[in-house]
Amino acid sequence: MTFVDEARIRVKSGDGGQGCESYYRDRWMRYPRPDGGNGGKGGDVVIITDRGVQTLLDLKYKQHYRAAKGGNASSKGKSGKEGADCVIRVPVGTILRDHATGLVIRDLVEDKQSVVVARGAPGGLGNEARKTITQPGVGEERVLDLELKLIADVGIIGFPNAGKSTFITGISNAKSKVASYPFTTKQPILGIVRAAEDDSKGKDFTVADLPGIIEGAHQGKGLGDRFLRHAERTKILLHMIDMAGTEGRDPLDDYAKLEHELREYSDQLIAKYKIVVANKIDLPQAAEHLKRFKKKYKKEKVFAISSLNKEGFEPLIKRLQEILC
Repeated sequence: MTFVDEARIRVKSGDGGQGCESYYRDRWMRYPRPDGGNGGKGGDVVIITDRGVQTLLDLKYKQHYRAAKGGNASSKGKSGKEGADCVIRVPVGTILRDHATGLVIRDLVEDKQSVVVARGAPGGLGNEARKTITQPGVGEERVLDLELKLIADVGIIGFPNAGKSTFITGISNAKSKVASYPFTTKQPILGIVRAAEDDSKGKDFTVADLPGIIEGAHQGKGLGDRFLRHAERTKILLHMIDMAGTEGRDPLDDYAKLEHELREYSDQLIAKYKIVVANKIDLPQAAEHLKRFKKKYKKEKVFAISSLNKEGFEPLIKRLQEILC
């Protein structure tokens, strides 16, 4: 499935139904009695969240949505049928903005949360309600911008080939693509970490693997800046560092640059609870780099792991569960 986190759609609610002008008269009536019914209300355009929807892909290619028109009235005081609503399903975490003003309409962060973005027009009144019929209303029409920010408990960030994909595949049910070349992960991937059955205090939590960040990401370089928005909703950020320096980079420089990119992108990200994960500790050169790292960053809590061999996972997961509980 292609991951799409931005879309623009045009919505229009239903027009009201036509009111009826009708008169009833029988042989015993001197004057006819008006009996035209009212037109039906037009349908609303409703946006609702659905956990079964993971992307805005459908809205990227189908951009026009229209609710049904209200039914026309008839004689004998019969009102027209209300128009059917147009329901648009979006992922949890979708932000709705009015394109014309840029104002946020609603931030949908819960499942089954709904909002009416275009209200159906009222139907015209028939002559049973008043002496002369009134014209039906016209439905609202507006352009909406939709932006998806994934909701996860833990976000994994780091430079390309730091081992993020291998890590999330090892601790969760996510099936992330793993390869030795940079930018293997081209879109955020969500996984669920299940607590052990014999752990009564354990808690399931969600993890988001974000595409690799490079220097200058906050200025639009690479893929990281586009997907850093998904880290804004996380409660904990895992800073994944290739402690072995397998890509020819210094792990200490990687950490400093990562902190810089987050700070430049958003104060909200730099203020989140942070855990440093020293990955690839199974390689010989990692021990010396880890010693240098702990000496320079004494205040940082560092968890040494090997994503490839699944070493060091248990204490890290337990710590995450303690923070989230």
